[in-house]
Amino acid sequence: MPDHAPLDEHAIATLVARFYDRVRRDPELGPVFNAAVHDWDAHKATLVDFWCSVALRAARYRGNPMAAHRGHHIHAEHFTTWLALWERTAMETVGPDNTRILMDIAERISGSLQYGLGLDPKRRPLGLSVIGR
Repeated sequence: MPDHAPLDEHAIATLVARFYDRVRRDPELGPVFNAAVHDWDAHKATLVDFWCSVALRAARYRGNPMAAHRGHHIHAEHFTTWLALWERTAMETVGPDNTRILMDIAERISGSLQYGLGLDPKRRPLGLSVIGR
């Protein structure tokens, strides 16, 4: 996707599909997600609604991300891996300009979820980004 291409629902749907296909195969994230997600098509559709809501202000997502993540075996290190995989997939899918936007959102979400789950987001190693900000 060209750097200047607009971030739209199609781009987000493509990104979410590619990303969660990778998550399912990831040796660190796969076991956590595969144990928690029983219908991947429905999960991806929910995540498209979520990302369209936060990135495009579509106001389609009606869930509770904090409640959805409670009760799972999630550690601070999972967020580091999640962010790095999200960033790599976004760069390949939506280009660097859109990746910067999505990474700003993802990093805020990561921090909020970690605080809410009682994890320490400060443990995340710095300098993971493959794009300059």
